Amino acid sequence: MKIDNIQQRFNNVAVSKTFKIIRDFFKLETKKVLDLGCGYGEYLSLYGRGSLGITTTLSEVEFAQLKGLNVILGNVEELETLKIKQIFDVIWANNLFEHILSPHPFLIKLKTISDSETTLILGVPVIPKINFLLKFKKFRGSLAINHINFFTKKSLELTVERAGWKVKESKSFVFKNNFLDRIFTSIFSPHIYIVAKNIQDFKYSEKKLKEWEGFLYYKGLLDIVSK
Repeated sequence: MKIDNIQQRFNNVAVSKTFKIIRDFFKLETKKVLDLGCGYGEYLSLYGRGSLGITTTLSEVEFAQLKGLNVILGNVEELETLKIKQIFDVIWANNLFEHILSPHPFLIKLKTISDSETTLILGVPVIPKINFLLKFKKFRGSLAINHINFFTKKSLELTVERAGWKVKESKSFVFKNNFLDRIFTSIFSPHIYIVAKNIQDFKYSEKKLKEWEGFLYYKGLLDIVSK
């Protein structure tokens, strides 16, 4: 990608009204943030000390590091291979969740770098509540050809909750006024942010555990939630 195009990405984030509302509300400039799928570091550059970005693209790592940003090469779905030991104040993943192969194991693995105070912020395009809106390009982002997961607002909330995260907010952050934002989100928003906290004593139900008896495939997930 040309330098001018990369710089435009930084400029777009810097002037984004939605991101400003989120950044100000959660005081992200003072927080240690793990930026998953960080790109060139356009969001990462606006976070606090100790923040870290992860991307699968070497050119993005190299560019970000030249700007003095802490970015490493890696697959966020293989978090255990990256040997990240620290706990983060915030985990940020925008326009990532719809791309990954296995959303549930991904959310479980995030618990290894979280405590009860960690805030998870997932920005995800969603299928609008009113199907007619899909006729308009602005509302078809959730159906992009490179997406392999598809969510409504409700299915996204349930996916996060069933992985042991308590959903605190589920809205667009388009408006500063919470009431207006909730109305807009429930009807029109093509993209929402799930804000959740890690439930540290989360356990799978007995019924689910019985389904998994004898299958080593699930052992990694069970080990994480059994600690």
